[in-house]
Amino acid sequence: MDDSQLLRYSRQIMLPQVGIEGQERLNNSKVLIIGLGGLGSPVAMYLAAAGIGQLRLCDFDIVDLSNLQRQIIHNNDDIGKPKVESARESLLALNPLVEVIEIQQRLTDYSLLEQVKQVDVVLDCSDNLPTRFAINSACVTTKTPLVSGAAIRMEGQIAVFLNDINSPCYRCLYSSDADLTETCSQTGILAPMVGLIGSLQALEAMKIIMTVGKILTGQLLLIDGLNMEINQLKLTKNPNCSVCCQ
Repeated sequence: MDDSQLLRYSRQIMLPQVGIEGQERLNNSKVLIIGLGGLGSPVAMYLAAAGIGQLRLCDFDIVDLSNLQRQIIHNNDDIGKPKVESARESLLALNPLVEVIEIQQRLTDYSLLEQVKQVDVVLDCSDNLPTRFAINSACVTTKTPLVSGAAIRMEGQIAVFLNDINSPCYRCLYSSDADLTETCSQTGILAPMVGLIGSLQALEAMKIIMTVGKILTGQLLLIDGLNMEINQLKLTKNPNCSVCCQ
């Protein structure tokens, strides 16, 4: 790293858990973010600011006025733009040292698998169960760590799936195709909730990359923003899981 990089990242380099080695791990890492909405916005911005080497942004949607209440990576001038394009402009303005790759398409099983193969961590910031299941399957197949977040109304959750032989996968958590299709457009969302969950997703991704601290693997963190209650549930591997136990 040169002097400007040392200065840019100095406040996290001075942490004993990070140091030069941890920062170099971040600088050399590749991350895939699926969804550039309420969760993906803070995820992408914090990871770019922290110096992740390459960010792959996947979203096929365009920016709408109703997005701006919570999707802080976009602004009023971006309405009508593809979200990946708007996000890329914001991230490069924040940190021009980061490589940002736009993926403006709905990924098929094969193309999703190919993208997951190329990164160190996947962050699921999507908003529907079929997409979450597809992302999980690709991460299990490639043994890629997955950081999953979700938020609705004034509630949120986050979990990490390392996808090794002993840890549960996302499908272990939702073993059936239950009707879990509520979206923000149907029930609403308070903006800071996605900011909170997205920030935690970025934190867990950085810890995985730097191999520091206790990771939320095998745990589901539930946050009730209305009553400010936080609960942590233990997740166990489902021996009959159709994805990770086949």
